[in-house]
Amino acid sequence: MPDLTHLSFPLLLARRTTEPANRSSKAVSLFRTQKIEALDETHYQDGYKDGYDDGMVSGKEEGRQVGLKLGFQVGEELGFYQGCLDVWMSIIRLDQGAFSARVRKYMEQLAALLSNYPLSDPENNLQDMMKEIRLKFRVITGSLGAKLGYEGRPTSSEQDLEDI
Repeated sequence: MPDLTHLSFPLLLARRTTEPANRSSKAVSLFRTQKIEALDETHYQDGYKDGYDDGMVSGKEEGRQVGLKLGFQVGEELGFYQGCLDVWMSIIRLDQGAFSARVRKYMEQLAALLSNYPLSDPENNLQDMMKEIRLKFRVITGSLGAKLGYEGRPTSSEQDLEDI
């Protein structure tokens, strides 16, 4: 190390800051940078985990609310179709000739569709099953010349799912 006793203190500081950094100061600087990056990553991961956990809780609650709403709407619509079918079947029991054989066959098909609709253990093809029920109901009412339809449901259940 050179003899610096002849230099004043401010000159010593100036000389020290203008000297190239040695290996140990570079290592310390690199170590500090890595620690800062590790701390940043830790905070990022903690924030992500907290956000994910909060999202799961609120998502489950929101899903439950939407499921209750849509489940009620589906149950209401199925009840409407079942009620109409019950009335028609009561008429058939009173008068066998009230409806043609073709219409009675459609009614039996509707009864089968309604009884096969899974109320407690839903499947993936519920939309397809509901479309079949609606179509069969329209066929029956069209054959009877009746202007009867379920008024409580939106024009498209698929639109409800898209809105969610």
